[in-house]
Amino acid sequence: MSFSTWLSEHLSRGSGKLQTFNLSRPRLKVLSWFSSSARLRLVRTTVRSEPRLCVVILIWTLVVGVVPILVLISMSHVIADVPKAELFGLSSSSGHRLIGALVTFGFLFALSLAEGPSETALKMYTKSRVTFHLQERLMDAVNAPIGIEHLENSDVLDQLALAQGRLMNFFPGDAPMTLASATSTQIQGVFACTELGLFRWWMGLGVAAMWIVAHIEMHKEGKAGARLYSGNANPLRRAFYFNDVATKPTAAKELRVFGLGAWVVSHLREHWEIGMTQAFANQRKFKTTYLKIGVIAAAVFSGCCIYLAHAAREHQIGLGTVTLILVMLVASQRMAGITIDSYQLHWMLSGFPQLEDVEQAVEAKLRDHAGIRSSVSVPKDEIQFQSVSFRYPGSQSNVFEDLNFTLPRGKSTAIVGANGAGKTTLVKLLSRLHDPTSGRILVDGTDLLEFEPREWQRRIAVVFQDFSHYPLSARENVAFGAVEYLNDQEGIEVAADKAALQSIVDELPNGWDTILSREFNGGTDLSGGQWQRFALARALFAARHGAGVLVLDEPTAWLDVRGEAAFYEQFLDITHGLTTIVISHRFSTVRLADQIVVIEGGRVSERGNHDELVQLGGTYASMFALQAARFSDDELMA
Repeated sequence: MSFSTWLSEHLSRGSGKLQTFNLSRPRLKVLSWFSSSARLRLVRTTVRSEPRLCVVILIWTLVVGVVPILVLISMSHVIADVPKAELFGLSSSSGHRLIGALVTFGFLFALSLAEGPSETALKMYTKSRVTFHLQERLMDAVNAPIGIEHLENSDVLDQLALAQGRLMNFFPGDAPMTLASATSTQIQGVFACTELGLFRWWMGLGVAAMWIVAHIEMHKEGKAGARLYSGNANPLRRAFYFNDVATKPTAAKELRVFGLGAWVVSHLREHWEIGMTQAFANQRKFKTTYLKIGVIAAAVFSGCCIYLAHAAREHQIGLGTVTLILVMLVASQRMAGITIDSYQLHWMLSGFPQLEDVEQAVEAKLRDHAGIRSSVSVPKDEIQFQSVSFRYPGSQSNVFEDLNFTLPRGKSTAIVGANGAGKTTLVKLLSRLHDPTSGRILVDGTDLLEFEPREWQRRIAVVFQDFSHYPLSARENVAFGAVEYLNDQEGIEVAADKAALQSIVDELPNGWDTILSREFNGGTDLSGGQWQRFALARALFAARHGAGVLVLDEPTAWLDVRGEAAFYEQFLDITHGLTTIVISHRFSTVRLADQIVVIEGGRVSERGNHDELVQLGGTYASMFALQAARFSDDELMA
């Protein structure tokens, strides 16, 4: 079980090669996203996640679409029967009709009162269920690729933000009930126009035609607004970044010390206005269109009312008919669906096509690239970088160019080079987070791409330079190295002991059960050096349960002098039997490695052990001498 699988299942309880994940083609410009196909995708998604709920929503839509109109019709019958009942008395046939009309009106009106509470309850339940279903699919989609290129792609990140609906707080999970409410409203309008047509065919036909045209125009404006919103996802994401900077504790200290608060707020406003300028312009156009429709509707309604007044004066129609037609004229406007919900519906629907496009792209790549060879017992001999070149997508230069070196099994190799030489990128290539642009990485002579990728990643235990701080228990922060062995407390403690972590855990308020974050009740935070020990223990726990390659990227960067010295003393014990890669600027660590590889200009410039490279007098010797001199100077000053 991978960590991403564990995380997905963990969240559920709470309610292949895929290197090129390029969705940068102009998907943000497709016009069909916000057409009726988006509604079909919404229906398909809701049916897939909650089929029984869909039946309930359908019944609710039909009932809410019909009952309000029946209330108005029954009310008109009450008004029509009152004069005759007053004249002949309640015991007369007219009185009986009035009583029947009142009973019918009372029942229908009482039924209509349930619309609000039932809609609220359905909205809350539907949103929670559909949102979780969408988030689960989204997690599956972003975790499906074996690499991380898609999470470094601006266009993909725009799509993910739109799929989540967090840029404008118009969430896809609200769309099912918003669509149901809009549909029920339009059903009411259709019934009202039908009633008008039964009175005078030309009146029903004319009013319906007017509202159909109005609906088309407003629908067009709504689609345009949603399209503009999606096309400006990037500056909106930037605005939300500045919002997070201002409201989360990560940057809180520097914001205050450097006085950045006002600058952050101004940039939030700037990017928000950039992202919303076109949308605001569309909203102004929407208001203009709305005003035009209002003027036309007023003229049509005035004509209808004049006709009603004339017909009533000529005694062609009675009071009940006048009342019925007047209220039907008012209700007919619902056919156009001109409500704020119907406008916002386009924004809510925008997330569904985004999500499905991401899923389809993932599925296509998984079909195209899927290694099947088992890597359980490799490497048996060596890992070889053979003429490897690599360039990040969108970059103009290569990180590596014809890189060649070998990692012997069971030995430690130190990677040395200046900042930007590509040392961490090398780790990403080895762990299949990226794949070479050209050349090959061979494991016992077999191309790494032929191995089942996720199984291979389980063979790699990495302490990344930017290792993760999980706001979970201390136990989980170690056991995530092999999450399927979460209950191996003995193994957790052995890894902790090797990483000199146990004494830290003993001082935590709740020991291994302590939450490592002050954002949660009873939680606590750690120093950088303490967190690094957790990262090291996590990698060692992975090595205990099958990982054969250990990668240490700046393993002592956060440790104090004593902690660093203790790490040197334990280095050989920690790396014993493992194929180890050490990336460090601390030569006291590097010199312990069996071999040292110096990378310059994207190539291997020197290779050997510490003594050999010092005698060579090249780049390594120069770097070692500079660092040794610094320590000597420090000692003299002390």
